[in-house]
Amino acid sequence: MSSNGWREMRLCEGIEFNPRESISKGVVAKKVAMERLMPFSKIINGYELAKYKGGSKFRNGDTLLARITPCLENGKTAKVTILDNDEIGYGSTEFIVMRGKVNKTDDDFIYYLSISPVFRDIAIKSMVGTSGRQRVQQDILENIRMPIPGVCEQKTIAATLSCLDDKIELNNRINKTLEEMAQAIFKSWFVDFEPFQNGEFIDSELGKIPKGWRVGTVKDLGDVVGGSTPSKSCTTYYTKRCIPWVTPKDLSNNKNKFIFRGSIDITPLGFEKSGVKLMPKGTVLFSSRAPIGYMAIAMNNITTNQGFKSVVPKSDIGTEYVYYFLRNSIGMIESRASGTTFKEVSGSVMKQIPALIPSQDVLLEFQNICRIYFQKQLLLENQNALLSSIRDALLPKLMSGEVRVPIEEVL
Repeated sequence: MSSNGWREMRLCEGIEFNPRESISKGVVAKKVAMERLMPFSKIINGYELAKYKGGSKFRNGDTLLARITPCLENGKTAKVTILDNDEIGYGSTEFIVMRGKVNKTDDDFIYYLSISPVFRDIAIKSMVGTSGRQRVQQDILENIRMPIPGVCEQKTIAATLSCLDDKIELNNRINKTLEEMAQAIFKSWFVDFEPFQNGEFIDSELGKIPKGWRVGTVKDLGDVVGGSTPSKSCTTYYTKRCIPWVTPKDLSNNKNKFIFRGSIDITPLGFEKSGVKLMPKGTVLFSSRAPIGYMAIAMNNITTNQGFKSVVPKSDIGTEYVYYFLRNSIGMIESRASGTTFKEVSGSVMKQIPALIPSQDVLLEFQNICRIYFQKQLLLENQNALLSSIRDALLPKLMSGEVRVPIEEVL
């Protein structure tokens, strides 16, 4: 027993790893694939109903830990909340399932333990296997020795951290609703033409469109700009907090609609010695290969690697329309991609994608409506960044006992 009242134990003493559950072959159950776990998110992003053929099994309250690279490094760890009482779900064979033991550990505490820096560092360092297929050694996790508080204090710690995660999740739900509303308006106005049905229509290559509108191409919406990668062998080309540089991976690990920078910046020398182009705030980033269709809106001057064909909107078109036009056209754009190893959309193809260009008064009205949504979404994304930084700073201190929360303040 430590001086702070915590007891050092091997994790297998307080946690059930891959607890035994049973689902008969062929029974339809909720299935959670690896892609349903979002990077550094407690919430599982949905499920499918499928016949059980094999895989990890779990109940509500269990923690799912990705054991394979790069999923673990990318933060794919979540707590199961999608099941009914006594319901058993299943998922990827690449999950390690962790469950609390009665009177020893709290399920919420186990989730936060599993995302704590100490635990993650040991898990990542334990990985073995061939390149690209390395996996966590479960027996090493089971035998980690850590100081663990009593159950009441575990619940206090988990409740403190959950307050932050719950607010983040609420903000995400609000932003999702705002996004659905904006997309519904775009479809109503520019796909179904519902507000304009009483007006005159004309023929076009896209079918009948409201009079005063025209059909052009993406290059009529804005400048299509590619990117480049400064030589990786020159460390002087890369740094932190200099010229923002974004790769598709930055968008794959980012649920946000708006982006300020990627995981690493480039230096002025890296900018000068490569073909990168500086694009202004309001640019719509669009990944053009591996995969096609990751999107974000730049919130400052920004550069990208060659995995993008971004669009710098013309002032009379606006970011709002370009963003939703591209999002609504991902399928069409992807269908025009070419390549053998992986599909890619070239700059020349991107420029020639057919685009509906509404009248100026309609574009302005759409901008004014969406701008309100965008402002609220950006506010909530920024708030989530602050909440996440507070949680991440607090997590290791609470897990080590460096910071203690009086039980009565939370429970």
